[in-house]
Amino acid sequence: MAERILVIDDSDDSRELIGRFLDRAGYEVTAATDGQDGLTKAFATDPDLILLDIMMPGMDGYEVCETLEKEARTRDIPVIFLSALGESRDKIRGLEIGGADYITKPFDRGEALARVRSHLKIRRLTKEVMAANRELVEKQQRLDEDLQAAAGIQQSLLPKLLPTTTAFDMAWKYIPSEAIGGDIFNVFPLDGERLAFYMLDVSGHGVPSALVTVSVSQSLQPLSGRIIKNKNTFASPGEVLTALDQEYPIERFDKYFTMVYGILDAGEGVLTYSSAGHPPPVLLHEEAPYGLLDKGGPIIGLGGSVPFEEETVSLTEGDKVILYTDGVSECQDAQGAFYGEQRFYQLLENLKKKPIAVMMEEIVKDIGAFLSGLQPQDDITLLGIEYRGG
Repeated sequence: MAERILVIDDSDDSRELIGRFLDRAGYEVTAATDGQDGLTKAFATDPDLILLDIMMPGMDGYEVCETLEKEARTRDIPVIFLSALGESRDKIRGLEIGGADYITKPFDRGEALARVRSHLKIRRLTKEVMAANRELVEKQQRLDEDLQAAAGIQQSLLPKLLPTTTAFDMAWKYIPSEAIGGDIFNVFPLDGERLAFYMLDVSGHGVPSALVTVSVSQSLQPLSGRIIKNKNTFASPGEVLTALDQEYPIERFDKYFTMVYGILDAGEGVLTYSSAGHPPPVLLHEEAPYGLLDKGGPIIGLGGSVPFEEETVSLTEGDKVILYTDGVSECQDAQGAFYGEQRFYQLLENLKKKPIAVMMEEIVKDIGAFLSGLQPQDDITLLGIEYRGG
């Protein structure tokens, strides 16, 4: 389809001359006899280029160009001024109000045609860029919708209520980041005296990480066969991590994840746990310094290269266990400084005699003060467990 050029000139001879050589060059030419006629035809024909005379009765070329610039549907059409006015100030004015080029009459046809072709090429490229940009915007909108759906699915997996027990008091907090992450945790009863808990963090961000999170959470359902072997036998933390390590090699999803899995025994007053490359939970004692529960093995996904070590810890009344994902220690403020583990550990020491729910609130408040209104770069998940005695 031939590109359309609108020629606005009050001179019959100029319109005839310009129209003839443009027609021979293969363009579709529309002519207008004055400024108002030119605006009417510009709005009606949507030309690819406008050749505009300046000195016309009534509305001159400058006014026409300014009007075209004000309208969204015509402001991107390149305008080449044609005029006998050869002063620099005339050319500058034309370019400042939106003109793309300026040709002084009388002009050389070869030069004029070369400029026409050049601006039409720029126009074509501009249209292609705008179309590509619209496509990118549409794709981004669809991606944002997918991310919102993934975030909704991920958050739906978080426990609505934690198990109620006389031996343990629990509280949790989840702060999502703008980039969908792969955090998830859960606490569920094994029998009348024992509770199981886990916290994991899938590598990366976005829909793939969220989908791996969904898959792993389904694998960790109590009746999946990996947690409860039979009515009276439960998989140990090391056995659970080993099973997941075999089921989720890095090659399967091109993802790995860190994880802590533990069993709380109210009757014995003990905690048995194992960790797979996850930030170690913090064990807080009311009358002694904190300790780190750091026994375990490598990340999930390496295929059993190293066994997962277990540890059993005796609990005394008032002890608290704080689990968290690395979104806590690795969040950064506006200057790029990290929140850090030491700040987190010191905060826990300062708060350890408060009720566990209050501790969770205070931790979130301190992280918020550190970020000063910034969104965390990764999901932040916190789970606090307080032992109240047998």
